[in-house]
Amino acid sequence: MKEAPDISRIAALIGDPARANILNALMSGKALTATELAGEAGVTLQTTSSHLAKLDVGGLIRPRKEGRHKYFTLASEEVALVLEALTGLAAGSGHLRHRPGPRDPELRHARICYNHLAGNMGIRAYDSMSARGFFGHSSSGMTLTSSGRAFVTALGVDLDALPPSRAPMCRDCLDWSERRPHLAGRLGRALLSHMQEVGWATRHDGTRIIHFSPRGMTSFNAAFPIG
Repeated sequence: MKEAPDISRIAALIGDPARANILNALMSGKALTATELAGEAGVTLQTTSSHLAKLDVGGLIRPRKEGRHKYFTLASEEVALVLEALTGLAAGSGHLRHRPGPRDPELRHARICYNHLAGNMGIRAYDSMSARGFFGHSSSGMTLTSSGRAFVTALGVDLDALPPSRAPMCRDCLDWSERRPHLAGRLGRALLSHMQEVGWATRHDGTRIIHFSPRGMTSFNAAFPIG
């Protein structure tokens, strides 16, 4: 066999239904306890602890302690991008584990994808910025052009004040519901945070759904026009 990264090991970790539920719950970007994840996985706390240990060793999640409590998050944005792409592949192939619920249209409209905006609203922001030449490309990947930096700065996002990170400034993420790209990376995270800080959008408690207020929709439409 030719030498290559062992994708079968990662696939096996993701492929277990309980572990897939755990990873999907962590796509919310929130740090969750083993007890909370047991409820999401539909298995006992003891079984959940075993799954969490395997995911940790496999490099897919990261545990951290806060006082007496232990929380879990996805290990990195790269893990989230893979999970989002796999979700789109499964949805496109008709592999649905349950019928769409009443909140499915809301999830497709706007939701959080680990730490950035996804769904129709995320795609619209990406398309609007792309059409106006705010993204470029280099040998290292996707970049933000000078006009893009000017736009983001005028919007109220201080790029120089963003916390240091190994994540790129901007990258595309394949949206599972539309199979089109939305914006991820440090900029994607900063834009969603800004929308929440200025009151355009809020997150629906206990879900990945992002709600835009009427004023927020007006402001969003002005900032990210299409056509």
